[in-house]
Amino acid sequence: VQLQASGGGTVQTGGSLRLSCAASGSISHIYTMGWYRQAPGKQRELVASITDSENTNYADSVKGRSTISRDNAKNTVYLQMNSLKPEDTAVYYCNANIYNNWGSRANYWGQGTQVTVSS
Repeated sequence: VQLQASGGGTVQTGGSLRLSCAASGSISHIYTMGWYRQAPGKQRELVASITDSENTNYADSVKGRSTISRDNAKNTVYLQMNSLKPEDTAVYYCNANIYNNWGSRANYWGQGTQVTVSS
């Protein structure tokens, strides 16, 4: 199983970005999918998550500015981020809890995508 993240980049304050993360491999079911971020010198933190029942959870810092969604047919999770601020600058990682075709369930991480917001 692999997670491939994309969509990062550099934007000005107030701009928008849409991150995508596609899971591939021997997947039977994907439970919770989420996005985390890690800024230099800081711990990795949860940005947003979405369950297989479409229940969502957001960090207070992005609530109202970001929307997480998923396309189960494509095994893909998205993070739409609007009104970006310099403090949103970080490497963003996708995460998915996956039950594979061999009967194992585990957390998987994508490779990270850089988001830079310039002031």
